[in-house]
Amino acid sequence: MNSARQIKLRLAAPKPRNPLVVAAAQRKAGSHRKSKSAERQAQKAQLKRELKGL
Repeated sequence: MNSARQIKLRLAAPKPRNPLVVAAAQRKAGSHRKSKSAERQAQKAQLKRELKGL
C-alpha cells in the first residue's frame, strides 16, 4: 500500500523592480576621495619609502 502523493509548491513571484531607482541611486554618489584606511595605508607606505632612503 504505497500511495505516492505529489505535492505542488507555489512560490510567490518577486515584486517587479523599479528601473528608475537604479539611476537615482547612482546619481547620489559619494565624494571622490580615498577612504581613511586607504589614506592610512598610503601614509604607511610613504613612511617605509622615506625610511628606506635613509
